[in-house]
Amino acid sequence: MAIDKASSDEFFKSNVLGHPSGLFVLFFTEMWERFSYYGMRALLVLFLTSALFNEGWAWPREHALALYGTYTSLVYLTPILGGFLADKYMGYRNAVVVGAFLMTLGHASMALDTEFFLYAGLFFLILGNGFFKPNMTSIISHMYEGHEEKKDGAFTIYYMGVNAGAFLGILLCGYVGEQIGWHWGFGLAGIFMFFGLLQFYFAQNIFGEVGKKPVKGTEEVTIDKAVDKLNPFTLIDKAFIVISAVIGLVWIINDPMSKIGGTNVFDFSVAGMDGSNFMILFALIIFIILLVSRIIRYSPIVRDKMIAVSIFAFFTVFFWAAFEQAGGSMTIFAGDYTDRVLDGSSANIFRVVNTLITIIPLGIITWVLFKLFQQTFAKYALSNVFLGTSFLIIWVLVGFMLYNQYFQENPEVPASWFSVLNSLFIIIFAPLFSKLWESKYNPSVAVKYGAGLILLGVGFLSLAYGAHGIPSGAKVAAVSMIWLVFAYFFHTMGELCLSPVGLSYLSKLVPGRMIAFMFGIWYLAIAIGNKLAGTTGGMIDAITAEYSLSTFFLLFFIIPAAAGVLIILLHPLLKKLMHGIL
Repeated sequence: MAIDKASSDEFFKSNVLGHPSGLFVLFFTEMWERFSYYGMRALLVLFLTSALFNEGWAWPREHALALYGTYTSLVYLTPILGGFLADKYMGYRNAVVVGAFLMTLGHASMALDTEFFLYAGLFFLILGNGFFKPNMTSIISHMYEGHEEKKDGAFTIYYMGVNAGAFLGILLCGYVGEQIGWHWGFGLAGIFMFFGLLQFYFAQNIFGEVGKKPVKGTEEVTIDKAVDKLNPFTLIDKAFIVISAVIGLVWIINDPMSKIGGTNVFDFSVAGMDGSNFMILFALIIFIILLVSRIIRYSPIVRDKMIAVSIFAFFTVFFWAAFEQAGGSMTIFAGDYTDRVLDGSSANIFRVVNTLITIIPLGIITWVLFKLFQQTFAKYALSNVFLGTSFLIIWVLVGFMLYNQYFQENPEVPASWFSVLNSLFIIIFAPLFSKLWESKYNPSVAVKYGAGLILLGVGFLSLAYGAHGIPSGAKVAAVSMIWLVFAYFFHTMGELCLSPVGLSYLSKLVPGRMIAFMFGIWYLAIAIGNKLAGTTGGMIDAITAEYSLSTFFLLFFIIPAAAGVLIILLHPLLKKLMHGIL
């Protein structure tokens, strides 16, 4: 349901840090969803590959990463369906509630220690994300109609909420999972997903008419009709969608199924090409034909903007294929190749640093919570009670964790702890990037994208250097933790340049009535990147055996950095295609 500028102005009458209070309701809802997602993600590969005596399942790395890649890619594919259903039938707010409920069921299932409930839990999480993910960002897009100059800052603040949840989820679920029990960690993720559901449900009236169930017979108009000509799906379009979607979905599921279960749907060859490779190549060709044929049917200005979105999506694949090594090969590097046992002064330094990086960000987020309470408690008391209760539990868990770490003689840094650094750096630097994007020094989107990809590559270059002394084929080593710290710092700087900015430009370039569906298409690119992350990460043993671990990480420097240089060179073309969108 579209709103005009006058209606959107109402949101700014109740504001926190210069943005509508409703943005921070979404901030905290997304925070708890990311708490659950990243908390579980931090444990999944570690749990699957840990030895049986550590209560893990002792899976080969390739198998664990195949399942990890399939899960993370499907999490980004289902938003295509979720966005469509919300646009046409459910409304954004109902979709968010349904998605949050399904994800709560998913985490509860994973708390049960059986293979059936592991797969059932992943299924509910994938389905729930489909309803939840595209519709949260769609609500923001509609809230800021008529305030385009504020969108970059809004999405960056929202992205800070994403990473606040990731920070707390990795820190606490990781600690509980590795120190107390894997399934206790999975269960903890579900508890806070449930709090996120309740907090959103009881505060959703703060969004006014935004996100309610669409009214049949109305047509959203956000740009001139002479420019935005309708482009209905033809029968051939729909056939191409079904063919490419079915093949792609079967291929994604077949990958871990063939490795773990020994059942290969594509157990054949075509002209000497492996059946799996042939089918995914065929599906990709069909999808490209579909995309090109639809784009050329748009009016010239909309067509150009869709081409620009497609270019950004293409480079997004490269970014996430490398960045999502964080939950795969980088987690393996932290667990098996990094010296994590501390003693003496190094143990004391870790205790102090870990206390500071935990208490300070949590204090900042609690202060934001207090500012939201000041604006919304009178009208939305029940939502705020659930939100306040969840933060009280968080403070208790943090106190328990820090207390135990102070009384361990030789503390071992959890392997999942390093993933916290990404979220920590975002919490620290996101406000600075938000201000930069709103200043006169704001660079072009091509430069932002290029810088993001290059910085991502530099992070892997530090890992390649740190791993240069590890012999070929080595399964364990004990290199300094500093290389992982450097890697996560550069990855975070790259992420802040690219990821929230990509969401913002998508919302600016895409016609309003297609926004949820096009967010789904955007997540398709991220899904491809995530599956590639699992597939390439699963090659760690093969590449390490034939070459070295340093070579493995060097590849993740070369490819993103080259892509970054290329998109910067494409700046003049992108500027022309965007028709004045800054």
